[in-house]
Amino acid sequence: MRLPNGREVLIRPIRPEDAEPIRASFSLLQPEEVRQRFSSGIQRDALSEMTPEAAERMTRINPKNEFALVAAEPLPPGEALIGAVARISVDDNGREAGFAILVSHYVANMGLGRYLMTRLVKWARGKKLDCVYGDVFEHNQAMLSLAESLGFERSDGQEGGGLVRMRLDLRPKAA
Repeated sequence: MRLPNGREVLIRPIRPEDAEPIRASFSLLQPEEVRQRFSSGIQRDALSEMTPEAAERMTRINPKNEFALVAAEPLPPGEALIGAVARISVDDNGREAGFAILVSHYVANMGLGRYLMTRLVKWARGKKLDCVYGDVFEHNQAMLSLAESLGFERSDGQEGGGLVRMRLDLRPKAA
């Protein structure tokens, strides 16, 4: 994919070889980017480093109920810097899936988030899921606007902690 600034990125499924480049890329993120993606369970001093275990978990998915993409430099896995990660995981109920997207400020506002989100939704539709949802910080206007432009709606119940649950109903509409 060629971005508006001329940079080319390769959009591909995440691979185990991406663990170390993701760890390396993590330190390049701004603290606010990390907070917006990792909304809970992260210590303040952990904002600048990702553990090898966390990177390993992020890159080893179960293809039956998870899907993850990266936007990387057009280099072999394990060598390419990762500029964005998008993932979706089916809930225990088997009917809904939660998404998370992290786009580095280096490649933000270039349509990458939109493209990745549409790929996640397409995967969920292929699985015949009822709903896709994500918890977004209420001050993350870019993500809220993106989700709304793709048909996501704010759910009735607030998640608390400054989070808004955005939901996209995938069930066929009655005629």
